[in-house]
Amino acid sequence: MPTFAVPAFAARRLLAVSGLAVLALAATACGPDSSGGYGGNTPATAAATAATASAPAAGDSAGVRIVAVKSATLGPIVTDSAGRTLYRFDKDTAKPSASTCTDACAAKWPPLTAQDAVHVTGVDSALVGSVTRPDGTKQVTLNGWPLYRFAGDTAAGQTNGQGVGGTWFASTPEGKKAPGTPGQAPAQTPSQAPSPAPSQGSGYSGGY
Repeated sequence: MPTFAVPAFAARRLLAVSGLAVLALAATACGPDSSGGYGGNTPATAAATAATASAPAAGDSAGVRIVAVKSATLGPIVTDSAGRTLYRFDKDTAKPSASTCTDACAAKWPPLTAQDAVHVTGVDSALVGSVTRPDGTKQVTLNGWPLYRFAGDTAAGQTNGQGVGGTWFASTPEGKKAPGTPGQAPAQTPSQAPSPAPSQGSGYSGGY
């Protein structure tokens, strides 16, 4: 079969056309796709995309939680998610739920408030509710009783508010008054030891 020599100018033209075709393919592979992204994602990019998709939405949080625990001095009581003891006030009412601790009282006994659902651990969720306070916030209730923290508790496990004024008591998981005397969990170090529970004559007049 006869062979034909390709003229030099034709060979150069073929090379130029081939080079343009390669550049066009490369541009297509790396250019924007129809979704506005870029084709040819690397494994690292795909992993980052998957992580972003699985991340919780901004603003998500664990929310307020009531936890049943065993106090070394009071027996079964409830705490918040940070281990701070939750109390009830005898001057409040459970049926209907009403809080009478406001202003200076609320500064010493901060109410447990929640705008969203309350989570529970070891507590019957059917006993958990809320009551609207005079300032419009929603205070968490347990078996109808509004719940509070105590400013005199400075660490998890402390129960310095127990028996203050004869009207404040740690709440049991059933919303009842915990028996016993003030104290703290034995796991705490001496440097964390609480001061004695204040009495009515120590600035807690009027039952708080």
